[in-house]
Amino acid sequence: MSVTFNTKTYTADSFQQNIIGYVGASNTNTVKDQMVLKRTAAKATPVFSGVARSNLKLVKTLTLTGAKTATGDFIADCSFSNPVGSNPTDVDNLMADLGAAIIATFAKNMVKNGTISN
Repeated sequence: MSVTFNTKTYTADSFQQNIIGYVGASNTNTVKDQMVLKRTAAKATPVFSGVARSNLKLVKTLTLTGAKTATGDFIADCSFSNPVGSNPTDVDNLMADLGAAIIATFAKNMVKNGTISN
């Protein structure tokens, strides 16, 4: 099984219950190009239907300049908590907003420079 996005393909490499690890084309024993998908089923209570939780994590080893080490791992970790009964269109809209926010200038400045702007 593989996942392709943004012209990159990740191939399933490890399987655990509710967790799949993927590797990208540049993954080696010393260079990371990895993605992990996790899920947790909703747990209902007598008064609440629960939330389904999921997580998407990307790890990529980068070559560093001006640092004390030659390489370092860049880790992006995105968690979701989706209430049971949510409208699929609402979920699609939120995912579109999240995708747009991640590539927006304010988010890039926060990650690259550590600055938070309004």
